[in-house]
Amino acid sequence: MLNYVCSKCGHREPVTTRQAQCDCGGLWKLDYVAPKFDPALIDKNCWSLFRYRHWLPLEGDEWKEVTMGEGMTPIVKFDDNLMLKMDYYMPTLSFKDRGAAVLVAHAKAIGVESVVQDSSGNAGNSVAAYCGRVGIACDIYVPEGTSPKKIDMIQAHGATAHVIEGSRDHCADVCRAAVKEGGKYYCNHVYNPFFYEGTKTYIYETYEQLGRLPEHIFVPLGNGTIFIGAVKGCEELLASGVIDHMPKIIAIQGENCAPFAVAVERGEKHAAKITPKPTLAEGIAIGVPMRGDEIMEMIEKHNIEVVSVPEDTILPARAALALKGVYCEHTTAANYAAYLEYCKKHGPTTDCLTMMCGAGLKSDH
Repeated sequence: MLNYVCSKCGHREPVTTRQAQCDCGGLWKLDYVAPKFDPALIDKNCWSLFRYRHWLPLEGDEWKEVTMGEGMTPIVKFDDNLMLKMDYYMPTLSFKDRGAAVLVAHAKAIGVESVVQDSSGNAGNSVAAYCGRVGIACDIYVPEGTSPKKIDMIQAHGATAHVIEGSRDHCADVCRAAVKEGGKYYCNHVYNPFFYEGTKTYIYETYEQLGRLPEHIFVPLGNGTIFIGAVKGCEELLASGVIDHMPKIIAIQGENCAPFAVAVERGEKHAAKITPKPTLAEGIAIGVPMRGDEIMEMIEKHNIEVVSVPEDTILPARAALALKGVYCEHTTAANYAAYLEYCKKHGPTTDCLTMMCGAGLKSDH
């Protein structure tokens, strides 16, 4: 039986627990070391991210009920220097399906019947879809200003959407209070480390498709959903010996809500205390990231640069992508804007990859 380990006090708890976090307030990490990666062990008859299940901490076959073919998204050449991983080619039009599929498979395996989740839209939509698929009741809390189309999708999957006035961080507080009061399972992409086991497949998949990893990987950073998974995936490939060095990871924040960019600029060890301003990049607008210390440790360990994207560059970046056939949501456009900012600072940069996280129709508002 696998265990969680508290990130603060080291307390261990079986992964069958319904506790969202340790009694001391620390978040769970997963006591799991993936086997060494070997391409020969990929299940190439399985056309989803579960082709990598040899390296996922899942017991049982519940994933077979859950999967909708998520993953296996193409890598598209955008120009001579930049490749796009088209992760909005997913069942719910967002990369969050990677984490949600694995987390819901775990929830199903331990007998969870009802969940709650807070989200800026995409993660909630994804959890709602996978829970609906396997008959798990679902309540999703979203902040005001969330795209109406994301809310429509959440409800279409049979979940109840609760729109909360105030910021994204306040929405999370309201949801967590409901978890404590109602005793439902917190199927959350920040708190539950099974989600990161799903998002790490972004890196496994890239390696399988290219036979290597690009030298520069641009990764959006809000709560760390894809960032932590991407770093984990790179670390696991490095430990396995299939790559001989870490790629250069560049983390992306929007200038109106950039606690990690500010902290790195100041040389601080913890995510900076900031006052978030309204931003088009709603998906990474996290003023108080719950895994802030864990993320800052990764930034320091791997010498990760953090790019702060000017707000007025997001819509032009979105338009430039669309003119080349790639219609993405606002937060995703910030990824391309970050690449341009990085090149402005460092000069033309070759062999780059970034993710197209969410489809454009989700943020036409």
